[in-house]
Amino acid sequence: MSDIFAVFAQIAEKKIKDAMDNGEFDSIEGKGKPLCLDDDSHIPPEYRLAYRILKNSGYMHPEVEQRKEVETIYSMLDSCEDEQEVYKKVQKLNLLVAKINAKRRTPVYLELDQVYYKKVIERIKVKKSNKRDR
Repeated sequence: MSDIFAVFAQIAEKKIKDAMDNGEFDSIEGKGKPLCLDDDSHIPPEYRLAYRILKNSGYMHPEVEQRKEVETIYSMLDSCEDEQEVYKKVQKLNLLVAKINAKRRTPVYLELDQVYYKKVIERIKVKKSNKRDR
């Protein structure tokens, strides 16, 4: 499933790059200025103050925190060469992914894929052999 999204991401990136090359973004209002991310019009008025307080205090939804931790583990796996350490990280990663997916009330197409130990080990072995070839 994630391969399909990767293809769509590549297509979107190409279209954006083509538009940039054609100068289609040159006359956009506010170009070169920081984005204003304080638009809370999608939040019901009675909740806006509470959301603002939570945002200013640095609160993050537990799923967002878990997704950040998943990304951290993914990046750590790229540089990890010890099989035991990889195994531990993959176990932690799979547990986090299972927790995130279990909390969903409705099926989502963007569910995180779990990483399997054998695939990760094969990837590391390939990286090690590539490093030796250089």
